[in-house]
Amino acid sequence: MEASRDKKSDNTRLPLEGVVVLDITRVVAGPYSAMILADLGATVIKIENPGDPDYTRNFPPFTKTDKESAFFAQYNRNKLGMTLNLKTVEGKKTLKQLVKKADILIENFRPGAMNGLGLGYEDLKKENPALVYTSISGFGQTGPKSSRPSFDNTGQAESGLWSMNGYPDRPPVRVGTIIGDLAACFFGTIGTIVALREAEKTGIGQLVDVAQVDSTLCLTESALLRYSVDGVEATPTGNDHAFVRPYEQFSCKDGFVFFGGYNDKQWRETLKVFNCDDLASDPEIDTMHKRFNKEVYDRRIKPLINGWFSRYTKAELETMLADKVPLSPIKGIGEVVSDPQLIDRKMILDMPVLNEVVKVFGNPIKLSNMAETEIRRAPKLGEDNIAILKEMLGLNNEQIEALRDSGAI
Repeated sequence: MEASRDKKSDNTRLPLEGVVVLDITRVVAGPYSAMILADLGATVIKIENPGDPDYTRNFPPFTKTDKESAFFAQYNRNKLGMTLNLKTVEGKKTLKQLVKKADILIENFRPGAMNGLGLGYEDLKKENPALVYTSISGFGQTGPKSSRPSFDNTGQAESGLWSMNGYPDRPPVRVGTIIGDLAACFFGTIGTIVALREAEKTGIGQLVDVAQVDSTLCLTESALLRYSVDGVEATPTGNDHAFVRPYEQFSCKDGFVFFGGYNDKQWRETLKVFNCDDLASDPEIDTMHKRFNKEVYDRRIKPLINGWFSRYTKAELETMLADKVPLSPIKGIGEVVSDPQLIDRKMILDMPVLNEVVKVFGNPIKLSNMAETEIRRAPKLGEDNIAILKEMLGLNNEQIEALRDSGAI
């Protein structure tokens, strides 16, 4: 099905063109996953309850002119908008008709909710055996906690990630973004594309079951290994790494930088820049393994770096070191938005939100034969109802009006 609103020009091709996705999700984990597919060319139909739409439509920040949620717009760009009340008989019937035309359905309700509506995977695969049915939830579709409600903080808490973040002398601190939701989104997207590839080969779809807690656990790096091997519980380490040193935040004249020149080659390069080549043969700090020792690092290495960096600005240190060793200014978003690297990679994009334009992040997936993604605004609630029902299901005006009268759309 061609997107009826803001069609792409005929000379552009994206890898998922021709794939139809039914997006029955809200907030971030589900909508973001569907948005990635939309950016890659899929026709994504955002389906919302007409009386209870995605409540991020009320999340700040809001555009100045139209008072539209830029938060909602960010995660729902490049989609078509449809309303369906799935609690009505006609709403369920319409969804089943759409499923027959679709390749993928994504939902992120609590496990059992879609089954209770008669719209679970076992129900819908009868309508379309090739359907890829992706369920993103807090704890997954199985297990003793599967029916529990969940937010991002649930994933951070249950996975152990929260316990690892912060400073050693203070209570743990949540990661300062919705990392649990994002992890579930990314793993959900990978699983969906894998299942789609299998369905295209075999004609048989499957349920993709991705849990927020599972996904966040996979972000804990070596914590599980260290507990299993050494019996060491991961705890907050501030800006320090658990064992790699130097690999942290350092102060400079106008802010902070990350410096990670820890291996022997990078360390020697750093010593050259600061005219301290003789330290390369110092028997206490001449190898990476020795510099990893916490006592040696705190006594010898950290004071050296602090002394060097305190004399320069972020920009000066970047000029001196960044081409030789891992060093990056720790930037605020005001600096990020004008970063020439990110602009060159088309990671800072202008996106329309009705009558205004806002800055949003782009798609980090770059394929050598992929056309440039065109950024289309997020849909207004139910904006494409008539076009979808006519073009995709072949309904006429009288049938559409009957759906409206029944409360299904």
